[in-house]
Amino acid sequence: MSKRLLLAATLVAVLTAAGLGTYFVSDGRAREGKRAMKGPAAVPVNVAAAQQQTVPVVITGIGNVEAFSTVSIKARVDGQIVEVKFREGQPVTKGEVLFRIDPRPYQAALRQAEANALRDKAARDQALSQAKRYQELLDKNFISKEAYAQIRTNGETAEATAKASKAALENARLNLEYCTISSPLDGYVGKVLLQAGNLVKANDVSSLVVINQVRPIYVNFSVPEQTLPEVRKYMGMGTLNVEVVPPDPSAPRVVGQLIFVDNAVDPTTGTIKLRAQFENREAALWPGQFVNVSLRLYEQVDAITIPSTAVQTGPDGQYVYVIGPDLLADIRKVTVQRSDGERAIIGAGLAKGERVVTRGQLRLGPKTPVQIAKPAAEAS
Repeated sequence: MSKRLLLAATLVAVLTAAGLGTYFVSDGRAREGKRAMKGPAAVPVNVAAAQQQTVPVVITGIGNVEAFSTVSIKARVDGQIVEVKFREGQPVTKGEVLFRIDPRPYQAALRQAEANALRDKAARDQALSQAKRYQELLDKNFISKEAYAQIRTNGETAEATAKASKAALENARLNLEYCTISSPLDGYVGKVLLQAGNLVKANDVSSLVVINQVRPIYVNFSVPEQTLPEVRKYMGMGTLNVEVVPPDPSAPRVVGQLIFVDNAVDPTTGTIKLRAQFENREAALWPGQFVNVSLRLYEQVDAITIPSTAVQTGPDGQYVYVIGPDLLADIRKVTVQRSDGERAIIGAGLAKGERVVTRGQLRLGPKTPVQIAKPAAEAS
């Protein structure tokens, strides 16, 4: 009887253990099923909508500002500088007096030239009058032809001497005018290289001062030779505008016109030199400055644009993550025509209004659920 009780107790223990094991296994499977139903967590991202708009097609580069005209002022006569009539760096106008050279030696030379001219003029008049009288005597055969020829030669010599004296008088007047040096153009003067009291020589190697004309002004820049056909094409169709950003960020942008394309490509750099002209009324551009230049070719209508941060580069080229209505990320290959600042112009692969990820791409993959951190309008 004791054996039957022991067998019954063992059977009860086995059944109890089997029931408990089933309970734990069922509970674990239920938890795993709940986790599988939830799926992976959504990735927070920022998105922007692809826009369709008109954007300008521009070529950018670095330009160097060049004065419209540069004149080195030099003395045309010898003498001592007695007066400097301007301050360094100030604007000057055409005809404004800059320097005065001691005029006294040239005033004396002018008076001497005037006296010589009067003397030679009187001698010429006397010789011509005598030649006229001798002509009358020759007509009456009162004198020989040889005597008349000598008198006529004397008259012609006196005439030539009078003309030489007149030319010397004009030269003396010019030398006296050269003692006053005036500005030949409107511009800004530089540093004075010779002050009052210094002696100067005519056409000396060193100049007295340099004047730069800044209204209008030039900006020279270079573009890749690949863009030359387009530049020539649109330049032939009309005036091309060039925009310059001055070094002062608070200053407004300056707009000018392209006026010159060089006649040869630089083989060492593969670029072509261009020149634009600006009115520069406010003198925002200054000779020698380096500025950012944008050459506007034409307006591209209905271009698809997205933020440049949305474009990614992979082994198969450039792509973006597009977010559909189901909030799942999808990889889309795109063709980027060019970049315009913070915008990328898309040639193919996107349509207007499609949402692309601008931030958070590193955690994305095909069909990854996302959570939009900011509204599309705010992100764009």
